Amino acid sequence: MRPPALNPLFAPLSTLPGIGPRLEKLFGRLLGRDDERSRLIDLLFHLPSGFVDRRNRPKLSEVKPDTVVTVAVRVDGHRPPPPHRPRAPYNVDTSDAAGSMQTLTVTYFNARRDYMEKLFPEGEVRYVSGSTTLYDGHLQMVHPDRVVDEAGLAALPLIDPVYPLTEGLHPNQLRKAIAVALERVPKNLPEWQDAAWLKRNGFGGFAEALERIHRPQDPADIKPDSAPWSRLAYDELLAGQLALALLRAHQRGRGGRSGRGTNAAGRLRERIIAALPYALTASQQQAVADIVADLAQPQRMLRLLQGDVGSGKTVVALLAAAHVIEAGRQAALMAPTEILARQHFATIAPLAVAAGMRVAILTGRERGRERADILAALAAGEIDLLAGTHALFQEDVAFHDLALAVVDEQHRFGVHQRLALARKGEAVDLLVLTATPIPRTLVLTYFGDMDVSALREKPAGRQKVDTRTIPLERLAEVIEAVARALKEGRRVYWVCPLVEESESVDLAAAEERYAELKHRFGATVDLVHGRMRGPDKDRAMARFAAGETRLLVATTVIEVGVDVSEASVMVIEHAERFGLAQLHQLRGRIGRGAERSICLLLYKGPLGDTAKARLAIMRETDDGFRIAEEDLKLRGEGDLLGTRQSGEPGFRVARLALHGNLLTAARDDAALVLSRDPKLTSPRGEALRHLLYLFARDEAIRLLAAG
Repeated sequence: MRPPALNPLFAPLSTLPGIGPRLEKLFGRLLGRDDERSRLIDLLFHLPSGFVDRRNRPKLSEVKPDTVVTVAVRVDGHRPPPPHRPRAPYNVDTSDAAGSMQTLTVTYFNARRDYMEKLFPEGEVRYVSGSTTLYDGHLQMVHPDRVVDEAGLAALPLIDPVYPLTEGLHPNQLRKAIAVALERVPKNLPEWQDAAWLKRNGFGGFAEALERIHRPQDPADIKPDSAPWSRLAYDELLAGQLALALLRAHQRGRGGRSGRGTNAAGRLRERIIAALPYALTASQQQAVADIVADLAQPQRMLRLLQGDVGSGKTVVALLAAAHVIEAGRQAALMAPTEILARQHFATIAPLAVAAGMRVAILTGRERGRERADILAALAAGEIDLLAGTHALFQEDVAFHDLALAVVDEQHRFGVHQRLALARKGEAVDLLVLTATPIPRTLVLTYFGDMDVSALREKPAGRQKVDTRTIPLERLAEVIEAVARALKEGRRVYWVCPLVEESESVDLAAAEERYAELKHRFGATVDLVHGRMRGPDKDRAMARFAAGETRLLVATTVIEVGVDVSEASVMVIEHAERFGLAQLHQLRGRIGRGAERSICLLLYKGPLGDTAKARLAIMRETDDGFRIAEEDLKLRGEGDLLGTRQSGEPGFRVARLALHGNLLTAARDDAALVLSRDPKLTSPRGEALRHLLYLFARDEAIRLLAAG
């Protein structure tokens, strides 16, 4: 049950005066709630993106053009457009109310005469606020932000917030709605923050913070690093950390089997390690030790294994699976795409078979009799390890005794799907893999319910990739360089960009480049893209891996998991369109063999500051963890993890680049609260329940009720 004190904030926007169905729909679009009704709290968390300083109030004779001013003018007359020219401007002639000879023309487009005459009554003084310009030597103000009389001037905010808008919604409609919503914020909400913490940071109360941001007295109040904004950001971060800590407690509390894993002596693991063509890195050994220790505990494992491209996560996952399989149970490995699932399977199958493990793969491609046979063998316990896509957590997939779920690139699935796979067995242990090195702030934000292992070394024999940036005008030179590489017997990736608006445009660009290169290099050129059928994609990849083709034109389907160690050249066309993490993932497809590798980033100028910074970082470093930190600064958290697309909540108030330093405190605070008050029944615990509702983390409260 939502605390009754919060009910005013969860009232629909239609309860505000003047908001009917049409405006409610526009507000829904603005606030990202197209599917559900917007509430007052959504409006209050729609924070300003800037401000207009209306403290500049010169006489009209002192106005400098191209400045924002608030001036007193006397209305001299109206000049509406002629009847036959309705698109001509509507001009209002005014002069200096202080008596100088200076005049100001106030100009509107598409204005109604009756409305204008009411707004600017002839002979009266009005105060207009907006940007001034010189037009034909005369001072002009087009569409003033504010037009008020004497009484309105007294109420005019000196620092006026500017908000992001949507088409069809006027700034005044938004301002009025926010003003009424602020009046309805309950003044008697219990304080959920620790009093000493508030004092140390100079934070006021929740209602006061909202008031100061939406009605700033000083430009500093409206900045994201101000005390009011930081107070709300900490509220949001604490709500997130508390929800994750409750999820962790709930998952762990569902227990495991006592003594689970103790009858695994590690013989299967030893066989796999013996079959490897290389020695495990120190961090791989440490990750395996952490996982084996977790599996021996009475509570469930929840562990994130993050490592750069090619750092050996799949082998660690296989060794984890071997541990539970030796104890007579089953494991599952789930990947977000079929290409990646089959790549994993190709890596683990020979090693698993060498160790005597029974493995199978299940994707959307296995159908009919083949699928039925796999499901029957799985249910009978005749398959030890099943790899696959999201097909693994469909209803008809039943395991005999699932002990370990390994989920790759989990942020592409979302928390609910990771829980769905874990429900396929009793007290299933969970290992999440990611090849996107994640900055520490994001690990805390999205995976705060998990323990973390990181693979930081590159496997033995990995070469540093020589990375260069080249303008697209030099395309002919690049094609000649590719010709030389092919003559030397090298293998080359040529990546075409994703045109977000249209997959067909993306495809056309790739097919056009493929046709051009095929004309030049003949049968050695092949094409792979996201709209090809699975088997066709696999065959194209297999031809490239076998050396039957040596120049592969591809869209970003090769970004993750495609492993051809002989490939040593990569050309990325329109590199400026890619995110840093994606460029790093793509570059990770080369530099895997003995040959010196080169990555050419082709860009179309002129470059914006962000694109310039991205390409510079790619030239400087191949450290995925540093690249991830820089990407976070450039792009923000939701884009970095792809969660804007997957439905995982981003932040409404917090900006991780600015407020990330508050995350550790939020995590520690959440852990301390739950260690003292695991059911949130103390006075502060009850107050924190309010916080979870305010920031849409109330699912965590249902976990408390479930026990």
